[in-house]
Amino acid sequence: MPLEPSPFNTPATGGRVARARTNWLVAAEVEIEVEFPDLDPMAITWHGHYLRYFESARVALMRKIGYDYPDMQASGFTWPVIEAKLRYVQASRYAQRLRVAAGIEEWECALRIGYLITDAEAGTRITTGYTVQCAVDNAGEMQLGTPDALRKRLEKFL
Repeated sequence: MPLEPSPFNTPATGGRVARARTNWLVAAEVEIEVEFPDLDPMAITWHGHYLRYFESARVALMRKIGYDYPDMQASGFTWPVIEAKLRYVQASRYAQRLRVAAGIEEWECALRIGYLITDAEAGTRITTGYTVQCAVDNAGEMQLGTPDALRKRLEKFL
């Protein structure tokens, strides 16, 4: 994922300061501190924890649009993750503050959410990725389009 144009991406910074993508329909971010239990034997963040960090930002994003997990269930749908991709750019370490941004990239057939994890102070890119979720109704049937419950919440951002 290329860096978006930014006054921070200059030759003076080496172009290493990352910003959330600007083509996201709506975005949210959270700040996380890497805790000791998140480390692997090499004293860096274990790769699997980045998915948990993605989840924290995804929850903030869904709350922002008014469609948190209880809202999903009340609307008659669950949204299981059916695909996840992560790209590890740089390791994070104990007590490092991370900014995790999540934004909606696709919503018409499935819900694709993009992620960017950066160092909260320096702005350097740590991890990027995305998840894809699909709507499944209470009968267990996967939906081929976006349910009205989500579409109506996204209309104000279109």
